Amino acid sequence: MYHRVSRLLLLLSASLTAASVYATPGINMPYGVTPISQQIYNLHMAAFWICCAIGVPTFGVLFYSLFKFRRSKGAVAAHFHEHIGIEIMWTVIPTLILVALAIPATIVLKNMHDTDESQLTIKITGFQWRWRYEYLDQGIAFFSNLSTPQAQINGLAPKDKWFLLEVDNPVVVPVNTKVRLLVTSDDVIHDWWVPELGVKQDAIPGFINENWVKITTPGVYRGQCGELCGVNHAFMPIVVEAVSQADFNKWVVAHQKVIPAATTQNTIIDTTQAPAALPATAS
Repeated sequence: MYHRVSRLLLLLSASLTAASVYATPGINMPYGVTPISQQIYNLHMAAFWICCAIGVPTFGVLFYSLFKFRRSKGAVAAHFHEHIGIEIMWTVIPTLILVALAIPATIVLKNMHDTDESQLTIKITGFQWRWRYEYLDQGIAFFSNLSTPQAQINGLAPKDKWFLLEVDNPVVVPVNTKVRLLVTSDDVIHDWWVPELGVKQDAIPGFINENWVKITTPGVYRGQCGELCGVNHAFMPIVVEAVSQADFNKWVVAHQKVIPAATTQNTIIDTTQAPAALPATAS
């Protein structure tokens, strides 16, 4: 009897504290710094509160009934037949709730892939195990590799704050600019995922998927490959640096200087050396 009451109290406390859990850092999705990430967050929280509004009273009545009318107290089950009105009600109400959620979800999904009126286009190609970025309008291309020291990976040095989340060449984009992302892969399926930007786009060989970002706050935003792609899957992080338009223009000029004068304007030249050897996994 004691164990039954303990389990019941545990379940009740879990259901009552569910509303406060969403605010704990690292548990809920971030609000983000792009219009899409914020729309996704708002949609998620609306669905969360609707689930709480349904779940808390439903499970509350369920647990109360299990405790109050348990067999050990001599409760006798009632005998009754179906009720057409109740059956219609519990079919219609959930349908209306699903439709009410589906409408804003469809709008957000449509907005996620609306790349019209983009001002900058970047092609992202996943490799085992690094990323390649091509600024199609500026004629700039480079590989982005993991830059975490080998000693940290092998456990021979203390891990810093950005362990496995630092790269040699970050993606640089201007703030308040709609950036069109063309995502593909050169070998296996990868996934370009930066939570604070609200982007998680599959990179599939032979296909180009479209997405976009419009970062409103300058800063550095980090992500990872979100698709298990091989033994060094954890060694292909993503770093996006959002800067002012003036700083972005300077960055473009600095990277375009490495292009030989004889090349045409549309030629894309790698602005980095050949990618370094991938770090070995710790034994």
